[in-house]
Amino acid sequence: MAVALSWLLQRSPNMLLIPEATSVTHLRENLAGAATVLSEQDVAELDTIGR
Repeated sequence: MAVALSWLLQRSPNMLLIPEATSVTHLRENLAGAATVLSEQDVAELDTIGR
């Protein structure tokens, strides 16, 4: 989940994310995603998934 949140934030910093946090563990994972910085290559590779 952290990578997905990080990827979305890096694609568009104006994006409003409403991640589910039903537990302290989920909240920590979401915070880790916001703090994770992906390289341009990582973002480009993630962009190709699902095409």
